[in-house]
Amino acid sequence: MKKIWIVVMLVAAVVMTMSSCGGKTQQVPFDNGDSTDMSAMQDPTIYGVCGEGSAMNTLQIVTDLGDSIVLDLNYARENNQVFGGLQAGDRMAVVPNSKKTEALIVVNQADLLGNWVMPNPLDGSDEVGFRIKEGGILEGIEQSSLTFKTWRLVRGKLETVAVREGGGEEEEVNIYDLVKLTPDSLILKDNDDTYEYGRQQVKKPLSDIKLEEASADDYKI
Repeated sequence: MKKIWIVVMLVAAVVMTMSSCGGKTQQVPFDNGDSTDMSAMQDPTIYGVCGEGSAMNTLQIVTDLGDSIVLDLNYARENNQVFGGLQAGDRMAVVPNSKKTEALIVVNQADLLGNWVMPNPLDGSDEVGFRIKEGGILEGIEQSSLTFKTWRLVRGKLETVAVREGGGEEEEVNIYDLVKLTPDSLILKDNDDTYEYGRQQVKKPLSDIKLEEASADDYKI
């Protein structure tokens, strides 16, 4: 009886383990600048810094693991999948082929940082958008109904997380394909729409306006 009971317990333990694992999907962790976490291996993206050996059709990337990899850029350029420039020292996110000899998607994360706005789609009176900051920080610009939380690049796509007003604590996750990234333009696309943003122009403070001091001659009639 004891042997039978032990066998039954072992079978039950195996069934419980399989059922607990079968219903879960592991998520790729946010790239906070350190992709040495083994769980990040699910995402083929290489995170690192653009090396000085980069050229028109090749990208040298010094990975977060300390490796130096040279990737061919011809495929990415021919398919308009190079987003941003190749400036040495800039942080990059690159989706390579399986052999890690060719870049399929290249995103300059440094060029992605900043304030991106577009006319309010409701009335066009104000500029709305978001502020992409280092460390995965995402802030809304004139969007009171949304509280943005984080952003990250996964497989060459931009993922944003926000909480909508009145929606409780439920997170709203959106994934966008990058269409264009230049110093002044960011175009994103999801399954339904295309969003065209421009880099927000910083307004000079009024204190920069210099006025001449009044003199006695100004009061002569």
